Formats: sequence, structure tokens, C-alpha cells
Amino acid sequence: MSHPFPPSPAGAPLGAAATAAALPPVAWPDATRKAAFDAWLAPLIGPQQLLPATLRPASADASFRRYLRIDSATGASRIVMDAPPDKENCQPFVQVQGLMAAAGLNVPAILAWDGPGGFMLLSDLGHQTVIERLNPEKPQDAYAWYQQATDVLLDWQKASTPGVLPAYDEALLRRELALFPDWYLARHRGVTLDATEQATLQGAFDAIVAHNLAAPSVYVHRDFMTRNLMAPVEAGAPLGVLDFQDAVYGPITYDIASLLRDAFISWEEEFVIDITVRYWEKARKAGLLGAASASGWGDDFGEFYRSVEWMGLQRHLKVAGIFARLTLRDGKPKYLADAPRFMAYIRATANRYRQLGPLLKMLDRIEGTEPVVGFAYGRM
Repeated sequence: MSHPFPPSPAGAPLGAAATAAALPPVAWPDATRKAAFDAWLAPLIGPQQLLPATLRPASADASFRRYLRIDSATGASRIVMDAPPDKENCQPFVQVQGLMAAAGLNVPAILAWDGPGGFMLLSDLGHQTVIERLNPEKPQDAYAWYQQATDVLLDWQKASTPGVLPAYDEALLRRELALFPDWYLARHRGVTLDATEQATLQGAFDAIVAHNLAAPSVYVHRDFMTRNLMAPVEAGAPLGVLDFQDAVYGPITYDIASLLRDAFISWEEEFVIDITVRYWEKARKAGLLGAASASGWGDDFGEFYRSVEWMGLQRHLKVAGIFARLTLRDGKPKYLADAPRFMAYIRATANRYRQLGPLLKMLDRIEGTEPVVGFAYGRM
């Protein structure tokens, strides 16, 4: 999950006339890292026509990775990835970039890469993410953006091949779910679960994992949301896709759940269902749900939508734990400010299914919230 910084004051690259004094400073953790960057950049300046004085922050990442923007004499800007090699591995980024490019997705081109040093020069897909074009109060204006996003998602999924990316298997699902009790409950909320509560949580986790492993497998971006999709610079161009380095091969329900149950923007369920059903129709025509025909997903949207909810529940529990960890371990409290949105997602889904009733009661007690009233479809 990345947080873009605003563009240059004019809303465009600063160009050759820019001065270092007019730009936000680029801070380095130490002189050694800065020296390594300068040594890497120097031989690229001429071939790439880079303007070093225009270097400035582009976005911050939830990981130890960060992005800088630098202009060129051609008028086009470039993105520098700074990924300290002792903390980040760029090889997955390179692999997934190749897969996505081969699938026809609009992803940053890799112009130069220093694997041992952890520096990469990328093409710049623009200054504005899709979420910056959205207004929660105007879903009608967001409709076209989400249609484009699901088309991009389907192109990615149709390119899926087993055995290429890491498996989103039971072990990984459970490791992610463990972030919720370990970081959100124990460390953020200071809660120690008793034996009954531990059994309640374990029972919910078992059900979540079973539901999610029943889904057919495709390529999964794993953070497919509007903050990681770039609005095209030119009208009619496809959306750009970012932050894909954690991609895996797993449940088809994951990316559509993360797109419509976003970490940073929420929609009424009527809008969510509308977009999801249109995605489902396209996925069914593309044959992506064929392996799930025995479960009824290919014929019954209701069954598919319920599976998306169970997948979303796994993601929400995981992200609540990640946001707590980012605050407590990494000193990035801005993420935890969105935790209430995730707890609302979790409680709404838990309220809908009788099997999750004990989990909902436990969370209501821990969070000090009132029981959910009013929900779609009734309890199942």
C-alpha cells in the first residue's frame, strides 16, 4: 500500500528550469545509502537524459520501499525505486512486472535495475491515482472507473498459469490471519483472549480458510485497489497498475474483494453488488469460474458473492493486523487511522452469517461497539 505525494506545484514535472530549492528534500537514512544512490545514478544521467536537480519524493510505501520522481530533458519524468536490499527483495517485482506486461497490462517499464544495490529506474505512469478521482458521495461518477478496473483485473487473471507465482495456500492464509490476534488484539488493543475466545477465533479462522481454499485459483495482485491504480495521462489509455510485487496464485475472489472493500474508500452495498455482478458475468464468460461449477458459482451469483465476502473477511482481519504493526513496529500511524473502516467491514460480514455470530459478539465486546442492526440478505 503506497501513499503518493502531491505532484510538483504546477501539477506537472518541473522541467529543466527547476531548482533544488523549489523541491521537497529527499532524505537519506545515512551517507552510505546516499553515496550508493549517487554512484548508481551517475552513469544513467546521460543515456536517460535525467535532470538530477529535479529529484523529489513521489510516494511512501507501507514497506521499507519508497519511490522518488526525477525529470528528464525529454519532458518525461521517471520513477526511482529505493529498496534497501537488506530489507526488500526486488526480484518478485521484476518477475510480476514481466508477467503483467506480457498480459497486456499497463505497468511501469524497468529502464535500469541494480539488484544488489536495491535501486531501480522506472517509467512514470502519471501523478494521479484512481482514488483521487473518486467521490464516495457520487457513485455514478465512479462507475466507469470500476468497470475499467475490473477489465484490467480480468486481463491479469486470464493470463494465469499454475506453478509460476507462490501459492496462496492454507499456510499463507493462516499466517496472514494470525496478524489480527498478534498485532491488532494483543498489541494494539492490549487484549488477552481466554480459552473460550481463542476457540472462537480459531473456529472462525478455520471456516474462513475452508471457504477461501474452495475458490478456483488465478493470479492474485494481492493489493488491487484504487490507490494502486493510476489514472491514465492520455484519454482512452488503460489504467496503470502499481504495487504488484506481492502477487501470488490463489483465490479468484481476493482481488475483487480488495477492490470493492477498499482500505481507504467505502461504497454502499448496492454499488458493490452492481460492480461485482458485472465482474462475475465477465469472469464466467472467460471460463475463470469453470472449476467452481460444482459449487454453483458459475450459475449462481449469490453463491459467488458470499464467497467474495468470506475472502474479504480474511483480508480485513489481516489488514487490521498489518495496520497495527505499521504503527507499533514501523512508526507509521497514518494507516491505523483507517482501522475503523476495516472493523466495520469485519462486523458487517460476521453479522451476516450465523457461523460467525460468536466472532461478532467477541469483537463487539473488545471494540465496545453496539451489535449490528440491519443487513442485506438476512443471516445465513
